[in-house]
Amino acid sequence: MMKSLKFQNFTAFDLLDISFSPGVNLLIGENGTGKTHVLKAVYAACDITKSKKGFAEKINDVFYPSGKQIGRLVKRAKTSSNGSLEISRAMPDGKVVSIKLSLTSHMLTPNKAKVTGATKIWLENPFESVFIPVKDMMANAPAFRSLYATRNIHFEEVYADIIDRAFLPALKGPTEHQRSKLLGILQAAMDGKVITKNEEFFLKNKQGELEFTLLAEGFRKLGLLWLLIQNGTLLSGSALFWDEPETNLNPRLMQTVVNILMQLQRLGVQIFVSTHDYVLLKEFDLATLEGDQIRYHSLYRDNNTSKILHKSCDTLADLDPNAIDATFGSIIDRQVSKDMGGLGK
Repeated sequence: MMKSLKFQNFTAFDLLDISFSPGVNLLIGENGTGKTHVLKAVYAACDITKSKKGFAEKINDVFYPSGKQIGRLVKRAKTSSNGSLEISRAMPDGKVVSIKLSLTSHMLTPNKAKVTGATKIWLENPFESVFIPVKDMMANAPAFRSLYATRNIHFEEVYADIIDRAFLPALKGPTEHQRSKLLGILQAAMDGKVITKNEEFFLKNKQGELEFTLLAEGFRKLGLLWLLIQNGTLLSGSALFWDEPETNLNPRLMQTVVNILMQLQRLGVQIFVSTHDYVLLKEFDLATLEGDQIRYHSLYRDNNTSKILHKSCDTLADLDPNAIDATFGSIIDRQVSKDMGGLGK
């Protein structure tokens, strides 16, 4: 389980020190406040336990700075400067260990970066993790997979990673009751189940097999969740990172997605979600039951210094500032003002 993250002069941050819930973590904030950077950094630390890449290399591949010059991840300054990121994790025996990546702005390659901490014990305890990016890749998986493997194309590695996770075969043996229940919910919502043929994804139902290129993106998101649950990527002890799941998702399907995510949390999956959407945020609030572990993280810029700050709390009502709620409230206020103005005519 990932415990905390600390940035110092890393990407857009001067300083960020944030502690995570072992269950669901929801990150909100205006554009440019670094929500995706938090998700990517923690995901990279998770993925190296399975990919066996070095931490610096994975960070560089996941963020993909211009020219793949890792020093560009240091917060910009007029002179050469230093930056770092440190991530802590609770091991199966409860012991908390950390790994730290230290950079200078003039570094060109990851092999020049310094990684310290409990790297040996970190790598000796692997676990599954998955990052779902904003852009859907499922419809273009076959072409992208071969292109990424043979050409130097400007895509962060999270896009190749998610396709590889989706293509994993199903676990051997019968599906246990809890996973079977989640798969059933998703199958009902998208009216079918997902199959693969020649590295293409299809939604199979009574009407036949519909290729993902012809399937609405909202259903492709449900299909991806179905695959990750079916193939065992999302099991107890794993971590799921999802950047703006609301993108191209009909609001009616958000309740289904949130229901699945909350159920996964109850099964022991640690979840990280960034969002700009009021409906999605409220669905999490409504779906939270006693005993659920959920934490809301607000990232925002200080009005005086423009530095990115953060506040965390365990209930939506206590979250302040809340950029999503403030925007929604402004819409209501403007609607009321417009309606009241019309009464005087």
